[in-house]
Amino acid sequence: MAIEVGTKLEGKVTGITHFGAFVDLSGGVTGLVHISEIADNYVKDVNDHLKINDVVTVKVINVDKDGKIGLSIKQAVDKPASESRPPRAPRPERSGGGERFGGGGGGYNRERGGRPFKPAASKPSFEDKMSRFLKDSEERISSLKKNTEGKRGGRGAKRM
Repeated sequence: MAIEVGTKLEGKVTGITHFGAFVDLSGGVTGLVHISEIADNYVKDVNDHLKINDVVTVKVINVDKDGKIGLSIKQAVDKPASESRPPRAPRPERSGGGERFGGGGGGYNRERGGRPFKPAASKPSFEDKMSRFLKDSEERISSLKKNTEGKRGGRGAKRM
């Protein structure tokens, strides 16, 4: 019997590994059910779902040139249309106010270290962005240097 992609067959589990289970089909032909094709939910351990000598229905999902057969248990189960995942609700449109993150618009939250909201009158040029970046960067480096010099014994402190 030729094994073709898409056919459903019954087989017997002959071996279990950490990455899946080997299933003996008819005539001594063996295929592999990868761990991701065992169940619809997350499978941490194959042994939780299958045991050796279990008879399972599988669907052939691929046949390689070298004779390797890929099988799936979860695709072999016919699901009713009602069990399929419902379509996602569309995301709300983002407007300039920021309602999505806590209701008020554009405030300045001192407790969380936020910056005051400044509406953009016009887009800043590349030079403006670069000069602001350099200023922020120099401030951060100077504060880091202040904090690390004291810990390393800088500013003339004697080492022992």
